[in-house]
Amino acid sequence: MKKAFFTLVATFSVIAAMAQNGPVVSWTESTYNFGEIKEADGPVTHKFELTNTGDAPLVITYVKPSCGCTTSDYTKEPIMPGAKGYVSATYNPQGRPGPFNKSIDVTTNCKPEVTTVRFKGNVIEREKTIADLHPRKIGELNLEVNHISLLKVKNTEVRTDSASIANLTDKPLKITFASVPKHIKIKAVPETLEPNQQGNIIVEYDATQRSDWGFVMDKVIISINGNTNSNKNILSISATIEEDFSKYSQDQLESAPKMVFDETSFNFGAITQGEKVNHSFKFRNEGKSDLVIRKITTSCGCTAVNSKPDVIKPGESSSIDITFNSVDKTNRQNKSITIICNDPKNSQQILHIVGDVRKKQ
Repeated sequence: MKKAFFTLVATFSVIAAMAQNGPVVSWTESTYNFGEIKEADGPVTHKFELTNTGDAPLVITYVKPSCGCTTSDYTKEPIMPGAKGYVSATYNPQGRPGPFNKSIDVTTNCKPEVTTVRFKGNVIEREKTIADLHPRKIGELNLEVNHISLLKVKNTEVRTDSASIANLTDKPLKITFASVPKHIKIKAVPETLEPNQQGNIIVEYDATQRSDWGFVMDKVIISINGNTNSNKNILSISATIEEDFSKYSQDQLESAPKMVFDETSFNFGAITQGEKVNHSFKFRNEGKSDLVIRKITTSCGCTAVNSKPDVIKPGESSSIDITFNSVDKTNRQNKSITIICNDPKNSQQILHIVGDVRKKQ
């Protein structure tokens, strides 16, 4: 009886020793190169094959692709010792031209629990259609953009820019414009677009006639075959108008005004929602001629600004007085005030007011 007991114990010990490794995942390959694929051909798939080289069933519990461009499938049932399974990777190249390098984390009941497979390739961009090149729509007209940004424009400058347009309908479209300000000249070339024809909107922007500074926005109305929808047929045109100091002589630069602030940032600490904060940003003109404040803008309507006077003599001091209203504001606040002046070295200066607004109990 005792001999039989020891024989049974020995048998179980051998079995335990044989099974001590557990499941083991062995990939046939853990990296794959799709090479060049065409965006127009759609998603591509590769199966990463694995073998359970352990001595217990292998279970894939979870797979996690590195981005939403990849979907994955895998063997759901336990993979017995010596048997094979897979994890698949399907990559969608739509809208993703160029090289890609992605991964999938695979969680199993092995040790380590997570292993990673990787795949890469290069997407050949599909040829864009007229519709692709003109994704915006105003009425029946397709446009490259519905906002023409002229970026920085000198106050002495006349700038020309354009935006591509297309007629994707089956009838001619005559393009004219309304509510055009005096500093803008605008036309469509050609004025009438035939079906499937492309053209351009040409904008001539005369900053000398704008009489403004900094970022400015204008809106014109596009009329299509005489039909004008003033609420929807709007083309925006923006520019940031800067003073032209390029022709200043060295003597002019040396005798120019100089705006110097004591501080450019103020932290009001913590206040309760609904409270107002007042602060004066003090500055002085350390130059040799009159300092002129051209314009002051704020980052939101919650900040009011008072500046007086607009002309500061050499050696004189003044202030930019601000009021921050915390109504409807909570948490961290960071508001800015932009000062545009005739200091050629610092024609635009930005002040900041920061702090925390606690919700009213």
